[in-house]
Amino acid sequence: MNQVTEIKSKLKIPNRKQMGIVSMKIRTRCRTLGPMLLLISWVLFAATPSLTAADETNATPIDYEAGFYYTVKEGDTLWDLSQRFSDTPWQWPDLWRENKQLPNPHWIYPGERIRLFRKTEQHRVSEPPSKEIPMAAPQAEASTPSKEAQPVIEFLYSNIDQVGFIRKPAVQPLGTIIKCVGDKRLISKGDIVYLRYNDSSSAEAFAPGTRMTVYRTLQPTDDPKSITTIGTQHLLVGLIELTKNEADFAVAKVMKSYRAILLEDLVMAYDSKKPYMPVVDSTQGIDGQIIAGENHSKLLGDYFIAFIDKGIQDNILPGQIYNIYKQEKATVAALKGGVVDLERIYCGSVFVLHTEQTTSTVVINHNIQKITPGERFQTP
Repeated sequence: MNQVTEIKSKLKIPNRKQMGIVSMKIRTRCRTLGPMLLLISWVLFAATPSLTAADETNATPIDYEAGFYYTVKEGDTLWDLSQRFSDTPWQWPDLWRENKQLPNPHWIYPGERIRLFRKTEQHRVSEPPSKEIPMAAPQAEASTPSKEAQPVIEFLYSNIDQVGFIRKPAVQPLGTIIKCVGDKRLISKGDIVYLRYNDSSSAEAFAPGTRMTVYRTLQPTDDPKSITTIGTQHLLVGLIELTKNEADFAVAKVMKSYRAILLEDLVMAYDSKKPYMPVVDSTQGIDGQIIAGENHSKLLGDYFIAFIDKGIQDNILPGQIYNIYKQEKATVAALKGGVVDLERIYCGSVFVLHTEQTTSTVVINHNIQKITPGERFQTP
């Protein structure tokens, strides 16, 4: 045995015949494993969308705060939305930071709601800029901006079903709460109550499964004559569902209590409302007064409910925005009367939630100083 053969035997280096056998075994195994690996990859790939869809179906719903929102359309980016609603694209990090439901600022999807934060006193959208924005991605519609639809901004108020109103004459109640099981005086969610019909014809409205709003009436202001001159404030306090109706009474379960429900509180038909309302143009030339805060609140801050002295007959519509102002005055001895009106100082704004013939219910959606009943408001 020569040295080469000896070294090959010690190292167990296969000869050509052996190499061919090994090569054939490898090819055979590859042919066997290849389809199997492809099958496994295909199964994993096919399973991925199903898992994602299930995750999305079981995802916890997002609790959006009250405020102004824009629903994302195909092709939108935070850069574009920042330019459109904040007058500069460079505010997009702030827009992302304030929308914590967005995990990645580079991926927003049609149907998602983006909360808009106040940069100016107006939430109405100006016409799209005619000049190209630096560093912005080119848009297919850029050459024909006149055909671009005005984006819809919506205002979210989740407690819309709790919003009361001033009406003249007052609502005729369908019934009255006369007793609570357990003789409770302060009635809340889950309690069982008994109701007296307002009249015999009202009994037909108390079919089991029917929902009704519980309310009580107040004079709108401290002035004893205000009910006659302005109307009656209807304070909504809860929601009940009828479980039984007898000849002389009905039984119901309290589904929601916005405030403590009391004996002798009244019930009326339940009117379900959508929490999202599109922002619409304000009526020109409006100049009015805040009559009162809901439940006679004396100080009105962000998201407090108030009533104004303009309504349907003044072309006030839900979704409109009006500016609250204070009229600056000065005493001038040389003038007859001694007082002259100076400029009007902006101190906040209201969003119209509900309208009646002569009054409307509004929410304070912005304030920069103390607001009280009696303040004036005007068209922006």
